[in-house]
Amino acid sequence: MSSRTLRVTVRGFFDGLSADRRVGLLARAAEHDVLRAAFTPEGSLTYDVAVRPAFTFRFLDSGEAEEDILEATERAEESARAWLEQRGYGYRGSFAVLRLSGRG
Repeated sequence: MSSRTLRVTVRGFFDGLSADRRVGLLARAAEHDVLRAAFTPEGSLTYDVAVRPAFTFRFLDSGEAEEDILEATERAEESARAWLEQRGYGYRGSFAVLRLSGRG
């Protein structure tokens, strides 16, 4: 069985942002612009809270079996939640995960 490259996208919405948290996100918005988006093992965050309070994390992983895809998805969701919670950002929505894979 050959290894597949897995690209996992985690999407959601910031929720209950205080004025200070919103200002902080706006101050770092250039670092998280969609034009800088990339799939990385540690996750790449993009958002534009000036337009709407949505965010997207992009994670890069790999695996061989169907279970690997499920585990990569779980890791990505947990990493995104941890990043948000460690920084005190509330979030809501379906927190949907889109799994994309290719041979590689």
